[in-house]
Amino acid sequence: MNPLHLGNFYLSNANKEDPALIYHNQRVTYEEMDLWIRRYMSLLSETGVENGDRVALSCFNTPEFIYSYFSIVKSGATVVPINLTLTMEEITYILKDSQSQFLVIHEKILQKLGIEPGHLKALLGLKDVIVLNEKTNEKVNSMPPALPVEIDPHSQAAILYTSGTTGKPKGAILSHYNLIENTISCTDALKPVGKDVFVCVLPMFHTFGFTTSVLLPLYTGSSVVIHEMFYPKEIIRSIMEHNISVFCGVPAMFIVLAQALKEGKASFPSLRLAVSGGSPLPVEILTLINHHYKIPLMEGYGLTEASPVVCFNPVLGEKKPGSVGLPLLNVEVKIQGEDGNLLPQGDVGEILVKGPNVMLGYLNMLDETNKTIINDWLYTGDLGYLDHEGYLFIVDRKKDMIITRGLNVYPREIEEVLYQHPAILEAAVIGYPDETRGEIVKAFIVLKNGETISNKEIQSFLKTKLASYKLPRIIEFLPELPKNATGKVSKKDLKQ
Repeated sequence: MNPLHLGNFYLSNANKEDPALIYHNQRVTYEEMDLWIRRYMSLLSETGVENGDRVALSCFNTPEFIYSYFSIVKSGATVVPINLTLTMEEITYILKDSQSQFLVIHEKILQKLGIEPGHLKALLGLKDVIVLNEKTNEKVNSMPPALPVEIDPHSQAAILYTSGTTGKPKGAILSHYNLIENTISCTDALKPVGKDVFVCVLPMFHTFGFTTSVLLPLYTGSSVVIHEMFYPKEIIRSIMEHNISVFCGVPAMFIVLAQALKEGKASFPSLRLAVSGGSPLPVEILTLINHHYKIPLMEGYGLTEASPVVCFNPVLGEKKPGSVGLPLLNVEVKIQGEDGNLLPQGDVGEILVKGPNVMLGYLNMLDETNKTIINDWLYTGDLGYLDHEGYLFIVDRKKDMIITRGLNVYPREIEEVLYQHPAILEAAVIGYPDETRGEIVKAFIVLKNGETISNKEIQSFLKTKLASYKLPRIIEFLPELPKNATGKVSKKDLKQ
């Protein structure tokens, strides 16, 4: 069954009595989950949310995230998930840029921000704020379930913000059709079975986490064991206790699990499939887990603008170490040279993607959209090549992008903030290899004449303006930055 929109998506292949969500000691069946979602729809309606509105969602991994997400899109509104590590300044930009009229936010996040709902509503110019807590759930539980709303499958379902090369985040607009087609293609690639048990430890606000660890299992009628964070001992115990069969994660997680296996602290007989994405997976970790511990770990590739999955190594076929696999069903990949011509097998060029998973465009950025999507082809900015069997190999990520623990960081955004400091003359930011995070942020700084400043002072300055994962782990002071003939900073020389 191919669902028309995300509103009926999770009922496609489910038995209503089967467990959909497992969270701590709470088990929620598909029937109960649907009831919660439709009652949340009633809450949204009572709050004033209408078809076509945009609703921001700030919540960590909980059943309430899923209830909120599906109730928003099932109401015909567009969900705008918020990265939980962002500062108030960054959140404000996203809500205003997306023109979100409402905010659904978990009580613990409000407490962390140290702001009252009424003040937040006034600060952001919102129509209303819904706080997720026990009191709200008690109210929702007494409300009548809402009736279905007619939804155009090609309408906006979600706006997902990625860091922008200009220093401002870009809102990638994904339709119901984009997300559904990508999930169906993932189903074809990963061959999940109806009684699979997935663990969701990737953040739900991130497209990789939500598509592979929420949409995919719910579409196949599987169960989702929800974890708020990646705590190794807790995850290892959960895999064994719940007989987890599918684990989607980032390389740093598999490095930790490989160490636990090596030390004899864990065994995962129920795990039939593990998927790594977000950043390059070290070949030695892939080989160790695949061959020594006989766990089928496979690497994939994607980006937010592609909903997000583009390629996976096949479950029932050859898995090539160092490759991100073959394009998904109905997805095309080609390699283009700088002259605009297609490149032969083995030649490195820009990766272009075409398919039903390609976003509608960037919100409020027509020029950027027209440069990124040309004749239905998504220009990823990533470099790679295809081998003779069509397997894709990533040679480099987007030109300057840093990927730390699976999250994208653009140096320009950090540089713009550094330039705001009165003591700094010049700044450049690059990614620096790190065994557990994939990459960390490294900043090079040139001070103005006569100025002195410590690493600690710079970090304190940045903490109020940037999310924690964007903060430089290494700061190096230089008398001047290397530049090319045109005067542009040569980051290639900084990396040497």
